[in-house]
Parts: sequence; structure tokens; C-alpha cells
Amino acid sequence: MRTQIAKMNAFLQERITGMRIVQIFNAEKQELDKFRAINREYTKANLDAILYYAIFFPVVDIIAAASLGLMVWWGARNALVEGGITLGVLVAFPIYINMLFRPIRMLADKFNTLQMGLVAAERVFSLLEKTEKIEESGHLAPAKLRGEVAFDHVLFAYNDKDYVLRDVNFRINPGETLAIVGSTGSGKSTIINLLNRFYDIQEGHILVDGVDIREYQLQALRRRIAIVLQDVFLFSGSVFENITLRDPAITREQVESAARMIGAHEFIARLPGGYDYQVMERGATLSMGQRQLISFVRALIFDPDILILDEATSSIDPESESIIQYATEKLIARRTSIIIAHRLSTVRNARNILVLEKGEVIEFGPHEELLKIPNGRYRDLYEMQFLQMAEG
Repeated sequence: MRTQIAKMNAFLQERITGMRIVQIFNAEKQELDKFRAINREYTKANLDAILYYAIFFPVVDIIAAASLGLMVWWGARNALVEGGITLGVLVAFPIYINMLFRPIRMLADKFNTLQMGLVAAERVFSLLEKTEKIEESGHLAPAKLRGEVAFDHVLFAYNDKDYVLRDVNFRINPGETLAIVGSTGSGKSTIINLLNRFYDIQEGHILVDGVDIREYQLQALRRRIAIVLQDVFLFSGSVFENITLRDPAITREQVESAARMIGAHEFIARLPGGYDYQVMERGATLSMGQRQLISFVRALIFDPDILILDEATSSIDPESESIIQYATEKLIARRTSIIIAHRLSTVRNARNILVLEKGEVIEFGPHEELLKIPNGRYRDLYEMQFLQMAEG
């Protein structure tokens, strides 16, 4: 029963979260058929459990009743006819028999509860015993970072065999902006995951301010790095709580100041309740552009030393993009920044551009220099993209 209910809960959680995709592709019938199959298995497990209960407890009761009847018949004959036992013994023995069978019933019931607990405990302990975690081995916890970032002969694979990054080398000086471009699957997002130590590399070094990132405390390192992702996650709660992540040290005045800088204050003020507007799960009541603007304010409010924009403007309308581009230029002017984007119009003003292909750095340099490389990968991407824009 526990195994089947776990399967059902996992199925329901996935389908409810992805309900929009199910509806868009008109897959309700297929998903309903899958649910019915899982539900049948759960129903069968329940019926089996009920059957075992229905067999066990009546059998125990029958044996108990037969034992009591036999004892009364045998004891009464001895007490009344032969005088072998007293009446008090005859009365006491039914109580003894009841005391004998009651623990047997309880033991069976507790054994069932124990089995259910063991199934649940097995999942809990399997989670607790997992060793795939980032070891907290660092001791440095600086209040500020200068923002110098360097990848030194970095090799990384998610499964220790298929390398996603191969001998990656680059350096970002404090306050500079690096843009990373490349085709899908080239390793762009992997670089920012490694910089935040969501994974540890197999070979090489990643340095921040000249120190290996493994020397920093995880919390201290991540506190000084802000990431704005393409897929923005908002929690159930107010806009203010989503921006501050319930940090009591951040005031409403600071939030409003950051929102004005980004250009998000006007749209937030128009919401019912303003900054107290209750956001539904994952921000379902807000547009993609509005969610992205809130994520920018959230990144700004924590005043990071290193800013990472991972396809942050890819889902935003042109009007919102112009607002964010203006705010981004002001923001990255005094911070080390890494911009990942498919649209090359958002990266051309970066100090340097890193071009990745299948996990390897194939080009590195300013926009103008990369365009001068004959048959260069960046030049091909640039010409292809702007040719498509011209045709459009």
C-alpha cells in the first residue's frame, strides 16, 4: 500500500505541476489512463490488505472462541461431575484465555504498522544516506568580493565519464562583463553551476579573487553571487516576500528603491495591493516578463559582487527588455558580470565574449575582434542571427 500510494503521489504531483503542458497537447485522456492504471494497483494493494485482515482476525477469534468453549466444557464437567477443579478456577481460565489472545491480536496489528513504518523509513534513510553532496570544507567568509573570476584548466563531467567541459580557461577582471555564447548543450549553464559550487569539478581550479572556491564557505560564496535565470520561480506569498525571501534585514524602502532602479516599481504599484499582492504558486497570475522583472529586483536587493544573467531576457517582450537592458547596464557597471544569451544583441557590449562548442573554448575576445576571425564560430552565429532578423 505504501509503495503504491508513493507512486500515485509522485504521478499526481508531476501532472498537476505540468498541467498546462498536458492541456496544451490535449493529453488528458492518456494521462487519465495512466492514472487509472496506477490507481488500480493501489486499489488492489488495499483490497489485498483488507483480505488479509478479514482472514486473520476472524481466524484468531474462532480459535479463541473454540478454545474458550472447549475449556468451559471440559472444566465444567470436571468441576460439576468429577470435582477435579474448583468453580473459581473455571471462572478464571476464560479471563486467562482472553489475556492470551489479546496480545496476539495486538501483535499482528502492530506488526502491520511496523511494516508500513519500515517502508516509509526505507525511503527516508535512503535519502539521508546519499553521499552526493558538496562537502563544506572551506573556511573563508569575506564580507565582500573584488569579483575576479578565473577558470584554470577545468574539466567536468556529471557522471565522471562524459565530460561536459574540457580544459576550459578564461579570466574575468573585477568589474568586467563576460558574455558566454554557444549552441544548446555546449556547457554555458554548467559554468555558472560550477561557479556557485552546485557541483565540484574533477580537474583544474576555479578561482575567485585568486582563491580556489573550495576554500570559501558555501553560504558566504553564494551570498555574494546573484543569478537571474530564464525560468523564474516565485513562491506563494506576497511580491515583497518573493523579493526579500523573507529576510527581515531588508526594508520596504530598499525594495522600492531597487524596483525603481530596475523599472519594476510602476508595474508592481499597479497590482492589487502593490508589494503586498499575493503571488500564486510559481507566479501563475503574473506574466513571464513581470516574473522576470521581480527576479531582477530580487538579485539587486542582495547587492551581489558577481552577477550572472542566464538567458534572463529571452522570454521578455521588447518593451520590458529595453527597461531591463537600461537597468542591467547600470547594474553591471560596478560588478563582475557573466551574461549567457542566445540573442547576440544582448552581449555585444560585453568586455569579452567566450564562445563554447561541445564544452571547449574555441574563441575568446571582444565583439569586434571575434567578428574579424575568418570563418569564426561567433561570426557565423552573428551573421546567421541578424540575417534572420532582416528576413523577418
